[in-house]
Amino acid sequence: MGNTASTTATASAPGRPGTRIAADADVHTTAVLGEGTSVWNGAAVREDATLGRSCVVGRGAYLGPGVRVGDNVKIQNYALVYEPAVLGDGVFVGPSVVFTNDVNPRAVTPEGRLKNAEDWDAVGVTVLEGGSVGARAVCVAPVTIGRWAMVAAGAVVTRDVPDFALVLGVPARQVGWVGRAGVRLAPEGAKGDGRFVCPRTGAVYVETDGLLAEAGTDPRSRADAEAGAA
Repeated sequence: MGNTASTTATASAPGRPGTRIAADADVHTTAVLGEGTSVWNGAAVREDATLGRSCVVGRGAYLGPGVRVGDNVKIQNYALVYEPAVLGDGVFVGPSVVFTNDVNPRAVTPEGRLKNAEDWDAVGVTVLEGGSVGARAVCVAPVTIGRWAMVAAGAVVTRDVPDFALVLGVPARQVGWVGRAGVRLAPEGAKGDGRFVCPRTGAVYVETDGLLAEAGTDPRSRADAEAGAA
């Protein structure tokens, strides 16, 4: 992370065993931080936000009210995670990433009155297990970033990203597949047979009906299960 400023240990704080919170971080008393989680200088974690174990919230990052974060998540410097975002285990959120929550943003109502929280229904970004969002990318809610998918730096995501997909550009479009290691996958055999291999780990992945999964698993079954749980 590169953060070197002093932090204040809060191991005895209720609901926050073994956490570290910078002296100038703003962590609401109702926020829940899992063991081993660190919140760095100038970061804000709003009311009722929940973070799992061993998370890192970087300098100046913002987590809105009720945001839910799994274990081993990295939220880098100045990222803005607006409610009701949900981040699964092992998610990476790069520096200055923005997760929006307003489909039709306006400062005022049609009558000219300043809007407040009751004047719209917030919608969220969901990032599933292992997903990565590169620096300065914008995810326009409501969208879901699939398991182990990767959003390139500076991309603008306006639609769901499949598991293991690599997307880039404005608007973001899929240009390939990545494995758990984050490395772009290569065709294993004859191009078009739907089998891919990770150059780093040797793991094999299989594409079926436009979805990718690790060899021996069915991406359609997982997609159906995740849709039912949503």
